Amino acid sequence: MLISQADSIENIVSVKQGDSMLFMVVERFSKDKTKEIYRRFKEKGRMMPEGLKYLDSWVSANFEQCFQLMECDDPLLFQEWILQWQDLGEFEIVPVVPSKETAEVVAKFL
Repeated sequence: MLISQADSIENIVSVKQGDSMLFMVVERFSKDKTKEIYRRFKEKGRMMPEGLKYLDSWVSANFEQCFQLMECDDPLLFQEWILQWQDLGEFEIVPVVPSKETAEVVAKFL
């Protein structure tokens, strides 16, 4: 698992601390690391720091990617979490907004 390049984390760090936000974490598993990832998860759990909340996840059919929906108010928590998994893949952290809320914002401009 891994984190995207510094660009992504710089965009996230601009978020004010204290405001809970949703993030889609796209994990790209390193080649042939799927079993090792699940073994570590079984032995140690998610290893998430307090304040980083896991909501749900989906794994691609070919085991190459995992999409995790998470919530937090401090993007630095992602760095702490990723350091424990970065040897097994890469991460992309994307701030997301629920579609309903986006539709409400866009409606003001229609």
